[in-house]
Amino acid sequence: METKEEEKIIIDSGEETETSKPKTKKGVENSGRYFESVGRRKTSVARVRLFSKGDAEIIVNDKKIKDYFCTDEMVGIVEEPLKKMKSADKFRITVKIAGGGIHSQAEALRHGIARALVEFNADFRKRLKKASLLTRDPRAKERRKFGLKKARKAAQWRKR
Repeated sequence: METKEEEKIIIDSGEETETSKPKTKKGVENSGRYFESVGRRKTSVARVRLFSKGDAEIIVNDKKIKDYFCTDEMVGIVEEPLKKMKSADKFRITVKIAGGGIHSQAEALRHGIARALVEFNADFRKRLKKASLLTRDPRAKERRKFGLKKARKAAQWRKR
């Protein structure tokens, strides 16, 4: 039985032992090369990985896209850049998404997929830009100002 000091030395030297095997996250297999990008909308952030090999599917937070985005409208928003480039059945996409509501998450994911497609092939940029899929939507909730009830709502004004 090795002591803890010997175990650290073996790990630092790079030798493969039972204690120094590389660890993988749950549900993540070594799938090879991928193209990564980030999409944003309001407070939603989507980290997208686009794999050119593997089954053609979209996995969002370890769920299939139909389970995560329950309506067909949301799924249509997400798949818009893939349909535009006629490559809906060519890529496996995994996504980690957080923040915001379900609709802004779908739009953030659409933005991230479009950016990843441009990384995959720079020739896609012109068509995606023309469809305004690469432009980040800057609209967000306006901050509340002091002296007001909300961003612009004030108390009712009386003359007398």
